[in-house]
Amino acid sequence: MTTTATTAITHIANLVTNDPSLGDGTPLGLIRDAAVVIEGDRIAWTGEAGRAPATDYAFDAGGRAVIPGFVDSHSHLVFAGDRTAEFNARMSGRPYSAGGIRTTVAATRAASDEELSANVARYLAEALRQGTTTFETKSGYGLTVEDEARSVRIAARHTDEVTFLGAHIVSPDHADDPSAYVDLVTGPMLDACAPYARWIDVFCERGAFGEDQARTILTAGLARGLHPRVHANQLGHGPGVRLAVELDAASADHCTHLDDADLDALGQGRTVATLLPGAEFSTRAKWPDARRLLGAGATVALSTDCNPGSSFTSSMPFCIALAVRDMGMTPDEAVWSATAGGAAALRRTDIGRITPGARADLVVLDAPSHVHLAYRPGVPLAGAVWRGGRRAV
Repeated sequence: MTTTATTAITHIANLVTNDPSLGDGTPLGLIRDAAVVIEGDRIAWTGEAGRAPATDYAFDAGGRAVIPGFVDSHSHLVFAGDRTAEFNARMSGRPYSAGGIRTTVAATRAASDEELSANVARYLAEALRQGTTTFETKSGYGLTVEDEARSVRIAARHTDEVTFLGAHIVSPDHADDPSAYVDLVTGPMLDACAPYARWIDVFCERGAFGEDQARTILTAGLARGLHPRVHANQLGHGPGVRLAVELDAASADHCTHLDDADLDALGQGRTVATLLPGAEFSTRAKWPDARRLLGAGATVALSTDCNPGSSFTSSMPFCIALAVRDMGMTPDEAVWSATAGGAAALRRTDIGRITPGARADLVVLDAPSHVHLAYRPGVPLAGAVWRGGRRAV
């Protein structure tokens, strides 16, 4: 008979559990002078340090804070190249007429499988060092059957949270016949990608895919067992948010331009409003109003939207700082949204919290409180990271 070794993380000044039945009774479930016990890949015990059970091993947090691992529920990591010239021109106030997403599509198509996989691994390692222990990533820079299929296949080597985004934009190969491209996405492309993906996404926006096209694509994905996510209401007001709620999408992402009906729909449905402040930072666009969403009763997640064009950051702490400074969130709300909120956007209950039975994903901050994530922006505060019960950083 074998037993699994146990490890206690002790001398935690402030522990964020995201379980309101614990600690101070707030959504963060904050416990002061705490300890956590890990057994295998799970949290076995959480509570006040003086009541901690004996364990095989111990790690002294030294009076630092511990939070759940960040859950990044929206990223685009399967790509090649970058768009430095585009960003430089935008930030310098100069016109720039290169191809945007199409530039990345061309570079991605030209890259080998090995190059694409190495890029994904590199950005994931970068994110892990900053405390991200779960991430979703999408296809969308291939836009052919072969290139989309290899994108989701490569993504599936690195995460279980893979999204098929053949409907990112209309492929340049079908610029004169968008209907034919929708037929391709919902037919041969979906057939090739569905075995590797959990989710299906569509960019429902003027200049990308309209409401009827988006509904057709998402319902085709549902029929193949892929659950919807929607890029919605980023560039202007449109039908994306209400379509997401109608189809019980796990998340409506961006949510920058909302009317009262959108807020009511999000407040009454299960669809999470995922906010992506890195995109607004990198494009100098209007900030989403998180305060308005929270006031309507919506569940809010924060994510990086890591991609080479509009948000080339893998830093969840950076997004927390932006959300607090520019989107009306409190530090507590932003940390919850970057952990438990992201888990909700992935319809997961085993991550985003530090409570018995949850996966042992957690971050020891080089700070006495989670508030320092917004208080000390740009400072690398992830002192140690556990993922699945193993110390990864």
